[in-house]
Amino acid sequence: MHPRRTGTSARTRTGIRTGIRTRIGTRIGVRARALALSRAVRRSHLLIAFALGSLLVGITPLLGVASTGRAGRDPAPRPAPVPFDQQTAKQSPHHGVAPANAMEPTAPLLDRIGWTATASDEETGGENGRAANVLDGNTATIWHSKWSGTATPLPHALTIDMHRTAVVSALLYQPRTNGPNGRVGEYSISVSADGQNWGAPVATGTLADDASAKTLGFAPQGARFVRLTAATEAGNRGPWTSAAELNLLGDPGTPAATVDLPRTGWTAAASDEETSATNNRAANVLDGDAATIWHSKYSGTPTPLPHALTIDMHRTAAVSALVYQPRNDGPNGRAGAYTISTSTDGVTFGAPVSAGTWRDDDTVKTATFTRTENARYIRLRVTSEAGNRGPWTSAAEIRLSGPADPAAHGSWGRITGFPLVPVATAVLPGDKLLAWSAYAVDRFGGSNGYTQTAILDLKTGKVTQRRIDNTGHDMFCPGIVMLADGRVLVTGGSNAEKASIYDPATDAWSATASMNIARGYQAMTLLSTGEAFVLGGSWSGVAGDKAGEVWSPDTRTWRRLPGVPAVPAMTADPAGAYRADNHMWLHATSDGKVLQLGPSKQMNWITTGGNGTITAAGTRADSQDAMTGNAVAYDIGKLLTLGGSPAYEKTPATRRAYTVGIDGDQVRAARTGDMGYARAFGNSVVLPDGKVAVFGGQAYPVPFSDATSVLTPELWDPATGSFTQLATMAIPRNYHSVANLLPDGRIFSGGGGLCGDCATNHADGAVFTPPYLLNADGSAKPRPVITGGVPPRAAAGAQLTVTAEGSVASFVLMRAAAATHSTDNDQRRVPLVSTAAGGGTYTVSVPADKGVVLPGTYMLFALDSQGVPSTARFITVT
Repeated sequence: MHPRRTGTSARTRTGIRTGIRTRIGTRIGVRARALALSRAVRRSHLLIAFALGSLLVGITPLLGVASTGRAGRDPAPRPAPVPFDQQTAKQSPHHGVAPANAMEPTAPLLDRIGWTATASDEETGGENGRAANVLDGNTATIWHSKWSGTATPLPHALTIDMHRTAVVSALLYQPRTNGPNGRVGEYSISVSADGQNWGAPVATGTLADDASAKTLGFAPQGARFVRLTAATEAGNRGPWTSAAELNLLGDPGTPAATVDLPRTGWTAAASDEETSATNNRAANVLDGDAATIWHSKYSGTPTPLPHALTIDMHRTAAVSALVYQPRNDGPNGRAGAYTISTSTDGVTFGAPVSAGTWRDDDTVKTATFTRTENARYIRLRVTSEAGNRGPWTSAAEIRLSGPADPAAHGSWGRITGFPLVPVATAVLPGDKLLAWSAYAVDRFGGSNGYTQTAILDLKTGKVTQRRIDNTGHDMFCPGIVMLADGRVLVTGGSNAEKASIYDPATDAWSATASMNIARGYQAMTLLSTGEAFVLGGSWSGVAGDKAGEVWSPDTRTWRRLPGVPAVPAMTADPAGAYRADNHMWLHATSDGKVLQLGPSKQMNWITTGGNGTITAAGTRADSQDAMTGNAVAYDIGKLLTLGGSPAYEKTPATRRAYTVGIDGDQVRAARTGDMGYARAFGNSVVLPDGKVAVFGGQAYPVPFSDATSVLTPELWDPATGSFTQLATMAIPRNYHSVANLLPDGRIFSGGGGLCGDCATNHADGAVFTPPYLLNADGSAKPRPVITGGVPPRAAAGAQLTVTAEGSVASFVLMRAAAATHSTDNDQRRVPLVSTAAGGGTYTVSVPADKGVVLPGTYMLFALDSQGVPSTARFITVT
């Protein structure tokens, strides 16, 4: 069939062609085209999940068939899905509104003047399908791989030459609007400085089979050439690839894999400074006090722009970025247009390594260099005042960042694109990660009765997607618990009373009995009895005192706990129960008991037998309420709580962290070392060696915003009680982000956003390799290897005979966990007693107390004496 002359679906005709052409237009000016495309991109992910029909048919054996056979009762038959262009989402009364700063992209759209495009092949016989068409501003013209005569087989590559070096952070791909043929499916993105040396891809992923514009992000870096390679056609219609338009995004101010350089011994000098009217000397930018500033001379006759500020580190160091903090007491002098250059001697400065224009606001700004420079002097030259208020320049603080040391700070892998925003995730046996969003891939609202899901294969990096209809459940903002048999129980959310179960063994979803109380943002934990406990959740349903319930795996029904009201566990949030009973930190212990240790400053013991009880367990030392912080069980009876803020949003977050120890019925909380950064909406993960890594979050939590993002992860050491910095993240991870420990000892961090027509949807993730796995040159450290003796199932109290290679000092069980909304009550680290029997054989004892080792799926790691873990073996403890 002629790949150019294909029909279009109703969705394409009514929802895409009109929308895209209206927004983008044809052959319009650069500024208008950039604005229109950015708006189209903000809409882009809404359509992703609804056009995979032909693709899913082809991979049904891989995905499995959903079943209701294990449900307590089959769900009512559901009507056939409504065509996409006829769907109207029912809006929740609590539907979020993205703030104004979430509607503007952080990274600028790069100017395409002077760019050229070339392709591995292009159609010129049957049509004008030349590569140059992706840069003409006309979505009606396309690049198409060669299809006339003998079609050139996949893969196909399209390369952009900007004819200058710039910091690039994303590729914007606009599929053709007049038919589906050639839409990109699996893709990779590579960058190059010279067009010859490309290195490993900076991003890979899978795109959905629809005509919406797509943003393919990666770690910001300097490049001249950017290459998009299509490995598959999204609908498997043929060996084709096509594109209507390509654009690139510039520096978002989030340099990847860097750390702050120590400022000890540094000095600062300026082209001019105000010393007569006040002490506004250049030295103030290095004093660690944001209340003191450098200001250009303004008394008498002001010194005109430009103004320059030069940092002398008094030593040569590798520098990758400059961080500029504006004054916080007023707008005058905020830097607008700037350049940054470097020098080894303070006399000769090379060509700028960064240039741009900062916004007129008080947020901290970061300029990523086009290349890492070994330099002693760094000069910031400002040529305009951001608000054109006068010939002034000012700065509160200046910091510099350099490349991270992998052995000290870890490293980040490439960005993996998802066809949805991963708002909730669960780690599965077989090296899989389950993820889901809501009824749509990029937004939420209402109770639509279906959910967009995806599975990432951690071995191949491939993502498969499907919409789950058979449970009648929109699983956005749910409670999640990993059940004793390894299945995943998901409750409430947008369909507030519903409950669904995912079985990784069959890759199938089924419905179970609905809860007695409608809930959203509720907390859950498995009990030592194998039952599942839920509490709170006033985000959805009628807000109020949402008492506890228990789900039985035997009867598949819910039992009310009238003796466990939610009120004692609430924070003092000014929004009342709607926010005060959200995301509780629950830790199950023996005999069906649960410690609720936050986010309220009041802790409580909960019993779940009969009607249940809730009794005070003291306060969390001197902590205030810490909503949207989190808690992690890093050892038996030992937990760490991190961050949060007194209210759900728009109150400053805290840097504080606390340890909570459990000894029988006694609970003792104490303050440990503070984090380097205040954060709420962050995610914490306990590692096999007992250290805890924290990712993302905001200093001032605002849902759907990326303002005040914390891009520097930190690692807490229980031996010292202190935090150390890790390599910075390329993409903010705030509200609706997740993090999970993976079976190879690395960490997945992803998601954030889900706000529809906004610029803060992050439909991607990346894997972080902790420093315990790396040498200083980034190569992998030798690791123990578990070679055998790990059965698929073992009873609590069992002794295992495990064989392993390499140096083994200890073993540990890490519970497979599920995360959403900064909360993961499934996380649990259980160090094991083991003895060496010789010949690489070890006797490993599983604790007999099911309050210590909750029933369920665990990852068994072997560790050497330095805490380097093996790749885990999965085992279900019964």
